[in-house]
Amino acid sequence: MGEVFKKEAYGLAVKDESGVLSPFRFSRRETGEKDVRFKVLFCGICHTDLSMAKNEWGFTTYPLVPGHEIVGVVTEVGAKVTKFNAGDKVGVGYMVSSCRSCETCTDDQENYCPKMIITSGAKYYDDTITYGGYSDHMVCEEDYIIRIPENLPLDVTAPLLCAGTTVYSPMKYHGLDRPGIHIGVVGLGGLGHVAVKFAKAMGTKVTVISTSDRKRDEAISRLGADLFLVSRDPEQMKDAMGTMDGIIDTVSATHPLLPLLDLLKYKGKLIMVGAPDKPLELPVLPLIFGKKMVVGSMVGGIKETQEMMDLAGKHNITADIELISADYVNTAMERLEKADVRYRFVIDVANTLKPTP
Repeated sequence: MGEVFKKEAYGLAVKDESGVLSPFRFSRRETGEKDVRFKVLFCGICHTDLSMAKNEWGFTTYPLVPGHEIVGVVTEVGAKVTKFNAGDKVGVGYMVSSCRSCETCTDDQENYCPKMIITSGAKYYDDTITYGGYSDHMVCEEDYIIRIPENLPLDVTAPLLCAGTTVYSPMKYHGLDRPGIHIGVVGLGGLGHVAVKFAKAMGTKVTVISTSDRKRDEAISRLGADLFLVSRDPEQMKDAMGTMDGIIDTVSATHPLLPLLDLLKYKGKLIMVGAPDKPLELPVLPLIFGKKMVVGSMVGGIKETQEMMDLAGKHNITADIELISADYVNTAMERLEKADVRYRFVIDVANTLKPTP
């Protein structure tokens, strides 16, 4: 781990809306007095990477180096860094900076700061573009670095920096984090499978909700869910009506909300963490007559993310991954688009990403 990284960096970048990644050389900034520089060992592939690569949301800046589930080992710290030292296991998630002074920042919710700077494809303070973790090393302000518990292997921990904090944050915020609570998890994918793990670690009752029976054994026998519900089975859905305190909906495809709202108790919350690219139809009467809520949530703030990571360390929570080489990334993106992954691709950056001549 003795490499010395300077400004020159290399990685994989998307050059246009084709979404195809290819080798790319670029520059990182010098290590500032409050910066941490670290060697990237692994980086998870999030569905957001795919959406950004293809400019599905309309604001991608090319060339784009994706990746915001980044883990590695510190190689250098700035003169005024107090939280980290060379050799520490660290990670960076969805953001690398924020204004630090607005209402959301002072509430430890930097993830909602209007001036939040995302990890890849955003403009930094010096007018350079941020490049993500599909690269050999990273530089980041120390206040946006997450410490990784020593007992957690880095490859299976990387997805927690996005998927983990995305499901942990709403569970904590909405009071769904204690025994006696019944949580539904819609979709057993990259987000859903870690939602089950965190919900069980919090002592809740967990029901996985899926469109088919195919993942029943996986959900109950291996991930520890208490119940499994097939959303296309009217009898099963009828029997479960009014039983859940909250539902974490992780699905990114268009799907009906009414059947999910019917599962909620009085004052229950349907929490949307998936991001369908088309508007969903929202029936209002179930909200009115049940005092129910539909809310959105994204990744957690830095404090929440560190809490999530510490809880993961305490309970040995990790993601289920398929470890891939850097030259497999384009194939992985094609498979991700078809939901053909169990449950998260992670790039073995340090061993397989090599600079081109």
